[in-house]
This record gives sequence, structure tokens and C-alpha cells, in this order.
Amino acid sequence: MPEVIFPGPDGRLEGRYHPQKNRDAPIAIILHPHPLYGGTMNNKVVYNLHYAFHKIGFTCLRFNFRGVGRSQGEYDQGIGELSDAASALDYLQSLNANAKNCWVAGFSFGAWIGMQLLMRRPEISGFVSVAPPANQYDFSFLAPCPSSGLIINGSADRVVPPADVVGLTDKLKQQKGITITHKVVEGAGHFFDPGMDEMIGTVDSYVRQRLTETTR
Repeated sequence: MPEVIFPGPDGRLEGRYHPQKNRDAPIAIILHPHPLYGGTMNNKVVYNLHYAFHKIGFTCLRFNFRGVGRSQGEYDQGIGELSDAASALDYLQSLNANAKNCWVAGFSFGAWIGMQLLMRRPEISGFVSVAPPANQYDFSFLAPCPSSGLIINGSADRVVPPADVVGLTDKLKQQKGITITHKVVEGAGHFFDPGMDEMIGTVDSYVRQRLTETTR
């Protein structure tokens, strides 16, 4: 899988780019957890999400936010990281101008960034938010949430209490014109160890179903 370096708003960003042979393949960007707590693009959840999307048929990009790995810059409270994500999506789109579908997936802090990116980029047609930190960040900007997606968390998550995720999904489900699917992996903690296979399987079946619906 090619290592890529592309321009970000605060210097270069380091990523892993995984193209499909089909030039019309859908594209997906995968966002990692909090940079100050060891989050990188090689986090197990992020890595497995990346490969799940590629297996489905997506051209994928995951990358390190500013200040992580070989990405330049410093942590910026989520503001700069959102700009990094927008630059990463620009880069991915520049390489795949024919892509008919664009998705964003994020884990924990990355889920929060991904949902903000969703609000800025109308071309994003679906999202996967894994363990969105509804107890730590305000998600009220999702008013209205512009596209349907999957929210998934573990029942034994001690970092993001399941009740907070339920509160977030209940609010989003009240909005008209979109469908929010919420799945809980029983016994899984924040990092889905155990529970990784079930979580990835749920993502796989959800995304495949959505793609089938859009191609009918």
C-alpha cells in the first residue's frame, strides 16, 4: 500500500493510500483517534476499517493528523484537524475524479472530526462513526445531519459511556430525510478487543447494503 505525503494546511501530512483498479470506485477517508492519547492512522480500529472499506470496493485513504508520525504541525484542539481532514479529502478526490460515492469513517476523536467534515462537504453520501465521543464533545452542529450513516459502539465502553451514544443517536433519529442506524457490540470496550470482528462485520454489511440501494 503506497505511503503518501500530501499538502495540508499546516505542512505536509502522511498517509496510506489504497486504490482500486476500477477508476470509478467509491472513495473513503478514515480518521484516527485523539492525537494526544496515542491515536494514529495505524490504530487497530482505523486499520481494520480501512481494509474493510477496501474489501468492499472503495479506494481508501487514512492519514495522520498534524503532529502525529511524519505529519507536520501541532495538535490544534480539533480545529486544525478538521482542516487536515478536508485537505485529505481534497487530495483523495483529486486522484479519483470519477468517484460516484464518497464516505467518511472515524473512530472516537476521528468520529467527531468526521461528522464535522460531513457538515462541510455535501458530496459525502454516507458515514460510519465508531464510538463517537458524545460525552466529551458537542455534536449539536448536526442540525440537520446531511446524510444517513452508521453509529456503532461497544456495550462495555468505559471511555465513551454507551448511554451518551444512545442520547446522540436518539437526537439524530428524530431528524427527517435521513436514516441513522445504531448498532451495539455486546461486551466490547472502546477499542473492540474483544469485538473487533463483529464490529467490522457490521460495518461491512451496512456499507454493502447502502451501496446496493444507491445502485438500484
